Amino acid sequence: MPELPEVETIKRDLETKVIGLCFTGATLSWPRMLQNMTPDAFRRRLVSQCIEGLKRRGKYLIFKLSTGDALILHMRMSGSLRLDDDSYSDPYVRAVFDFDSGAKLYFRDPRKFGMIWLVEDEEQVVGKLGPEPLDTCFTARTLRSILSKHSAPTKAIICDQTVIAGIGNMYADEALFDARIHPERKSSSLSRDEIKRLHRAIITVLTQAIDNGGASISDYTRPDGKSGEAQFVFKVAHQLGGKCKSCGTQIERIPIRKRGSYFCPKCQGKNI
Repeated sequence: MPELPEVETIKRDLETKVIGLCFTGATLSWPRMLQNMTPDAFRRRLVSQCIEGLKRRGKYLIFKLSTGDALILHMRMSGSLRLDDDSYSDPYVRAVFDFDSGAKLYFRDPRKFGMIWLVEDEEQVVGKLGPEPLDTCFTARTLRSILSKHSAPTKAIICDQTVIAGIGNMYADEALFDARIHPERKSSSLSRDEIKRLHRAIITVLTQAIDNGGASISDYTRPDGKSGEAQFVFKVAHQLGGKCKSCGTQIERIPIRKRGSYFCPKCQGKNI
């Protein structure tokens, strides 16, 4: 699933190429992607609108349009975007957006979980998200306040988008490893020092992943078709059976709220 680093990479890659372009058409081969209107109404409202800016909120990509509307895309489990001036052919393309420059933006989504909104107010869609972990207002104190209110496993809490926006399975595993915290530890049990370590780890892991263009584990690619490289520096995520780079212990995987969680049983001993 594209998480914060992947969506941020997509945003940065696209904003230098699509800001100022206007929509001339939209083709939806999987209309169920649309969340709040019919395909015909969507096309009528979108065509002739121009892109004035792009932003990311959590795992959502938001196009700010000339009328004040917001076009919002969520890649969900398997989505990716491809920007191409030529005819890009792929059986998993579910939506195509045409621009006045001749370029096209393709929404590829093999598992058909992707979502699209066209709304007047972006808060209708993203208003329930928690704070952004890379914002300056997201401090160790903020994280401590969040975690102290919950007794669920820390992994589950930091993956809850209404609690913290953008962190998903892969980067939660990586941050917990860097902080030396077992994913099953109750969040309210963490000490101040552990929370400080986790706070630093979250920022470091996400920033490094953005610098590496996101992680191409399965379906994710950047808008130019290139793969991300963040997966090459993963220490525990998707490393089942491999050796811990810190201590040599075999990486294990356990389910936490139906999510596979990778960790080192030695470096992340379950103290509580």
